[in-house]
Amino acid sequence: MSLLLNGLAASNGIAIAPAYLLVGSDLSIQKQHTNDKDHEVSRLHDSFAFSRQELRVIRDHAYQRLGQRAATVVDTQLAMLNDPALLAAIMDQIKGAGFTAEWAVKVVTDRYLNIFEHQNDNDYLQARGTAMRDVAKRLLSHLLAIDLPDPQQLDHRAIIVAKNVTPTDTAQFSRRYVAGLVTDGGGRTSHFTIMSRTLSLPAVVATKDATAKINNGDLLIVDGIHGKVIVRPSEEELEHYRLLAGQFAREQEAWGALRDQQTISTDGRHFEVAANVGTLADLEDARKNGAEGIGLLRTEFLYMNQAALPDEAQQFTAYKQFVSTMNEQRVVARTLDIGGDKRLGMVPLPQEANPYLGFRAIRVGLAKPEILRPQLRALLRVSVYGRLAIMFPMVATIEEFRQARAILDEEKDKLVAAGVAVADNVEVGMMLEIPAVAMMADLFAPEVDFFSIGSNDLIQYLFAADRGNARVAYLYQELHPAVLRTVKRVIDAAHAEGKWVGMCGEMAGSPLATPLLMGMGLDEFSMRSSQILRIRALIKKLNTRHLQPLVHRALAAKTAPEVTELVKEFIPELKDE
Repeated sequence: MSLLLNGLAASNGIAIAPAYLLVGSDLSIQKQHTNDKDHEVSRLHDSFAFSRQELRVIRDHAYQRLGQRAATVVDTQLAMLNDPALLAAIMDQIKGAGFTAEWAVKVVTDRYLNIFEHQNDNDYLQARGTAMRDVAKRLLSHLLAIDLPDPQQLDHRAIIVAKNVTPTDTAQFSRRYVAGLVTDGGGRTSHFTIMSRTLSLPAVVATKDATAKINNGDLLIVDGIHGKVIVRPSEEELEHYRLLAGQFAREQEAWGALRDQQTISTDGRHFEVAANVGTLADLEDARKNGAEGIGLLRTEFLYMNQAALPDEAQQFTAYKQFVSTMNEQRVVARTLDIGGDKRLGMVPLPQEANPYLGFRAIRVGLAKPEILRPQLRALLRVSVYGRLAIMFPMVATIEEFRQARAILDEEKDKLVAAGVAVADNVEVGMMLEIPAVAMMADLFAPEVDFFSIGSNDLIQYLFAADRGNARVAYLYQELHPAVLRTVKRVIDAAHAEGKWVGMCGEMAGSPLATPLLMGMGLDEFSMRSSQILRIRALIKKLNTRHLQPLVHRALAAKTAPEVTELVKEFIPELKDE
C-alpha cells in the first residue's frame, strides 16, 4: 500500500524514481580539554588544510558539471576557511580555554551560527549559516576521522532523500543521476532548494520524517508542484502522475512564451509581476524567469559579507549592477533591514527578549544615521542608471517616515549641490508590515509614493504568532478574512490618493491568493523567481471584473478554509492547490 508524505513544494516538477538515502555521519562530540595545546593546534591546521583541498576538488567538479553558480557555493566555504579571523578564534579556544580542536571548532562555529541562522526573512544570512554549518561538519569529519556522505557515489537515476542537504552535496549532484530531492527539514529559501530550482530538480522539503519512512530503493513520486511525496505508489497513482508530468511539461513550455510579454488580464488590466532578490545570482534567475522588475531588493547582502560596514562607493558599485541590469524596469530597494533577529557583527545591537518587536529596520537607521545616510547617497547616485524606488522597512508611525524621508531629501540636496546627477523620478515609499499602519493607511497614503505590503510580517503581527514557531504555525493564514480585509483597506486607501500598492511576501506568489489580490486591485506582485511565470500565466487567464463576486464573498467569510474553498470553486483549475 502506498504512503503519502506532505511537505513544502520547493521546486516545481514531477519525478518518479527509486529512493537513495543520503544519511549524514554522526559527528556529535563532548566538551573536552587538552594538556597538549600545540598538538591540538597542529590537528586544527591539518583539518583546515584537508578541508581546503577537498573543497577545491569539489569546486572544480561542480564548475565543470553545473557551472559558475554551483562553484560559487563552494567558493563561499573556501573563503570562510581562508578567513584568518575564523582560524584565530578557534585557536584562541584551544590556547586560552584549553579545549580540544573538535570542541573549539564547535564553540566558535556555534557562535557564528547563532548570528546567521533562524533568520526567516533574510535569505542571505540563512545561506551564510548553511555554509558555516557545512564548513564545521567538514572540519569535524577530519578531526574525528569520519567520512562524510558522498553524493558522487550515486551511479543510477534516483531521488535523493536526506534530513537536510549541504551546499557541497548539491554542488556534487549529477544531472544524469539525481532525479529529485526530498528532505526532512529545510524551507523554500534553503540553499539546496534554490540549487534544485537552478538544476530543474523537483523538490519537496520539510516533510519532517521522510528519512524514517522511506527505505533505500523504494519507488517514489515527488510532486514538487503540490508538495507531496508518494512512497511505493500504486499503478493508478503512477499513471496519474505520468499524465500530470506531461501536462506540467506542456505548461512550462507555454509559460516560457510569456517572458517577453506584458502581464495583462483578459479585461485589459496590467499587473506588474516582479522578483524578490538578494544576490546577483537571484538577479540572473529573475531575468531568466521573466520578472517585470524587482519588487524587493534586499540590500543586506552587501553588509553581511564583510567585517566592516561597506562604504558609499562599495554600495554604489553593487546597487548599480541591479539597477542597470533591469534597464527601465523598476527596482524597489529596501533600506537596510537588520536588528533583533537579523544581526550584524559590525553593528552592536542589544539582546532582546522579543526581537521581532524590537530595535530593527528603520528604527536602527534613524538611531544610527551614519549607516542610513551613506546607503541613501549610494542609492540616489545609482538612480540615473535605471528606474529606482526606495522603501523604508518596519515603519510604524508617520513621524518615522517623515524623518527617514527628510534624511533622504537632505542627502539628495547635498549631491545635487555637489554636481552629482540624481534622477528626478525616484519613488519613495515604505513597507507596510505593521497593523497600526494598515489602520491609518488613508493618512499615510498622501505622504508616500507607494506601499509594498510585507505580508509575512503583517500576517504574523495580525495573529500575534511568530511564523518561525512551529507550535503556532497554524495561525499563519494568508487567506484568512482578517488578512484580506487588511490588504483591501490598504489598497483602497492608496488608490484614493493615486498611489500604487505592491506586495512582496509569500502571499504574493500564492496561486490561491492571486485572484483575490487581482480583484482587490493590487498593482504589483513580487515573489521568488520560480513562481513568476506561473503567476503571470494565471493572471492572463482571469478577468478582474468577473472576480468581484469572489472578493465580496471572501471578505464576508469567517475562516481561511472557507476562503480557500471559495477560490477553488470559483476557479476550478486551482482545485488541486
